[in-house]
Amino acid sequence: MNDGARPQMTQRGTDKIRSNRSGAAIRICAHLCYLWLVCLSPAWAAEPSGDRPTVIVVVGAAGEEDYGPNFKEQAEQWEKACQLAGAQRITLGLGAEPAAGTAGDYEQLKQAIAAEPKEGIAELWLVLIGHGTFDGKEAKFNLRGPDLSATELAEWLKPVQRPLAVINTSSASAPFLNKLSGLNRVIISATRTGNEQNFARFGRYFAETLTDPRGDFDQDGQTSLLEAFLSASAQVSEFYKTEGRLATEHALLDDNGDGLGTPADWFRGTRATKQARNGASLDGARARQFHLVRSEAERKLSPEQRARRDELELTIENLRATKTKLGEAEYYRRLEKLLLELARVYAPVSGT
Repeated sequence: MNDGARPQMTQRGTDKIRSNRSGAAIRICAHLCYLWLVCLSPAWAAEPSGDRPTVIVVVGAAGEEDYGPNFKEQAEQWEKACQLAGAQRITLGLGAEPAAGTAGDYEQLKQAIAAEPKEGIAELWLVLIGHGTFDGKEAKFNLRGPDLSATELAEWLKPVQRPLAVINTSSASAPFLNKLSGLNRVIISATRTGNEQNFARFGRYFAETLTDPRGDFDQDGQTSLLEAFLSASAQVSEFYKTEGRLATEHALLDDNGDGLGTPADWFRGTRATKQARNGASLDGARARQFHLVRSEAERKLSPEQRARRDELELTIENLRATKTKLGEAEYYRRLEKLLLELARVYAPVSGT
C-alpha cells in the first residue's frame, strides 16, 4: 500500500502484551530512582534555553468559508501553547493573501524550513492545518496558491537531523507519514490512508489538548506528543460515536522510522499493547519524549541532560523488547547498568 498506512491493518494480531511481575518491578524501580533523585534536590538549576523549539504552523486554504474560523482557532491554540513553552513560532497562511509578485505560502514555507538549523538538540515542529487531497499516487496539502505535495515536503526536510515532529491534521494525510518517516522523527497523520478524504476533526482536538491538563495521562505535569495524539484520537472516536456516524478518519503515529504508523486503539495507557503478525515494531517510545509545554522539573534539566536521558530511556525500551532472547541474569545485569547511568544523569541537578 502506498498511502502511508501499514499494509492492511487487519494483518496485525490482537493479542495484548501481558505485563508480568518482573516488568512491573522494573518500572517501579526506574520510577522510584527518578523520584529519589528529584525529591532530594534542594533546588533545580536555572531553566536552560539551549534547546528552545521552533514551531512552524501552516494554515492551508479554507475552501468553504465555514472552515476558515475553525483553522484560525487551531492556529490560536498553537500560539497559546508556544507562548507557554517559550517556543519560537512562525505562522503562515493567515491574514490577507500574498500580493502578486511576492512569495506565496508555498515559497514562504520552503524558505522557513531552509532557514532553520539542520542539526542540534532543539526540536523543530511543523504543523499543517487544513485540507488535503490524494489522487491515488500523490498526497497534497492545500495551500493558498500552489499546493504542497508529500514528496516536496520530504525533500525540504531531508537535511534536517535535529529532533523533528510533523503533525499533518488534514484529510488524506497518511501518505505524508510514509514519506517523512525517519529516525529521530515523530510523524502524525489525521488519517490512516490517503483515501480518507472527508474533513478531518483530529486537528482541532489535538490543538486543544496541548494546554489541557486532562491530556496528561501519566500525571507528570506535562502533555507529551504521544498523549496529545491519544487524547485527540479518543475525542474523534467519541464524536463519531455520539453522532451515530461511521468514522471517516483514523489517525496514525510513527516514531520508529519504519513509515508504517500505529493507531491510537493499539495503546493501553501510553504503551502499545498489540503485536503485528509480520513482526513490525510498534511506535510510541520517542513520541513520549516530545513535550512542547514542559513541566517545571523538565525545564530545569539542561539540554544535554535531557538528550542523554532520552537516549537511555530508548535503550531501556529496546532492551525490554529483547528480554525473551536474553537469559534472566544477563537481562537484569544490562538493565541495572542502564538504570544506574540514568540516575547519574539526574545527580548533578539533584544535589547528590
